[in-house]
Amino acid sequence: MSASETPAVILPTVAREVEEFVGAGGWEQPPQLFALVATSDLIAQQPELRDQLDPESSPLTPIAQDALEGDLADALAGIEWPPAVTGCALAQEIVVLPPEAETELHHGELDDEAARRFAAEHPARREARLVAAVLRDGSVSCVLRLRGTVEVPEEVVEHPELAPNLTDALLATLRP
Repeated sequence: MSASETPAVILPTVAREVEEFVGAGGWEQPPQLFALVATSDLIAQQPELRDQLDPESSPLTPIAQDALEGDLADALAGIEWPPAVTGCALAQEIVVLPPEAETELHHGELDDEAARRFAAEHPARREARLVAAVLRDGSVSCVLRLRGTVEVPEEVVEHPELAPNLTDALLATLRP
């Protein structure tokens, strides 16, 4: 990593790379977790990767982890990364509702299952893939790809505050 490229500066690029990697597998995928490690450290530990990885162009390398089992919040709460892990990223598919539906959802007295059913059945819902990436220094990045349809083109939105609860949960996995 060059002196001008701190991990926080390259985190949005890593989040986009994770989204593109997951997107290559198509839609309807389970949540996928990635460890983010310094590429130079990875090459030092596994020199056979030297021809495949370039620490100058990609200072952080995402490494796919085993599938998450059960409730996502519970799974994340049970994760503690070793010090060699600089950060982590999670890709998951979600349903995005228009603001008026969000208001209706939050004002109703729905349990979790009823709220999921409401979102899944709403006529204005949009399916999306969300990638949230975090670093030990507290940096966060989020990328949201809204699935396109015949009527509506695919759209990509990037903003660090797209999923504050998720980034908080991911940051908690990095705390000692």
